[in-house]
Amino acid sequence: MEFTIGGRLDVRITPADVGKRVSVRCRTESGGAGAEFTDTVGVLTSWDRGVLSITRKSGEAVHIVESSLVAGKTVPAAPARRRGPAASFEELAAVTARAWQPVESEPLGDWRLRAAGGFTRRANSALPLGDPGLPAGEALDRVRAWYAERDLPPYVQTATGAAGTQELLCAELERHGWRREVTAQVRIAALAPVGDSAADVAAVRLTRAPDAAWLARYQRFSTPGPHVLRVLESGPSVWFATVAGDGGAPDAIGRCVVDGRWAGFMAVEVAPERRRRGLATTVMTALARRALDEGASAAWLQVEEENEGARALYDGMGFALHHSYHHYRPSPA
Repeated sequence: MEFTIGGRLDVRITPADVGKRVSVRCRTESGGAGAEFTDTVGVLTSWDRGVLSITRKSGEAVHIVESSLVAGKTVPAAPARRRGPAASFEELAAVTARAWQPVESEPLGDWRLRAAGGFTRRANSALPLGDPGLPAGEALDRVRAWYAERDLPPYVQTATGAAGTQELLCAELERHGWRREVTAQVRIAALAPVGDSAADVAAVRLTRAPDAAWLARYQRFSTPGPHVLRVLESGPSVWFATVAGDGGAPDAIGRCVVDGRWAGFMAVEVAPERRRRGLATTVMTALARRALDEGASAAWLQVEEENEGARALYDGMGFALHHSYHHYRPSPA
């Protein structure tokens, strides 16, 4: 990270840069040898009473005392992508939302309130893709009330880490006492290499709806009911993959939603005793080939940050991080 101008460190940001992506260097409290400075890159979400708040692409908020600054500058809104299809946050937000459609929804200005009996936060959270038409506090009160009427916890889904994402909204949520409960990554890749895998897909059965065997393997099927099937079967073109086992639940399953040029992969699960045998790759290969037949050319998926095994698998398949998304919930206080 380079800050110098003619050998001199320089602070070139002001409170007028709130909302921009910045890179700053500040003194650490210890000031010990080898640890005198720390660097932070992210969106400047506030500069108030001598304290800067910067939201990193992971969604983490960092608070820096102004007097500790030794260098700072604005930087491009997002780093250039090195691989994968070109995609804006707005395009991906719409595509991923269509893959997890709620049973019930209602607009709040440009926000969308979504409910599906509590099955998956992605179908049971407010999706804020614009102006709610109300001051932030009032909009959040409406969100609380709407979900309370349905006996559901209130969530707001936000995104960070790409051009056009919602770092400022994340900071606003935190100021109103909302806290991140879950963070995951949205990753994208070219679809053809996924389908070009050498995996033997002869054992993969593709269907338009999940049967009892598929649901028996699906770990999130803990709240059976028609709302679950309505969410799972929602989307422009939905496919379910099954690799049968010796008896009972399948060895592996997967779900794919084809939506124009995009194919979204989700619910890829393998029986614990059958893992590390390439079954996840086999399922995704079969689904990718079907999506390619329908004209898709790009792939996306969502994976929780803590799932290191899945992230390693997707790294090997060419999936690169596009942005992170988060679910915020009011703190009990």
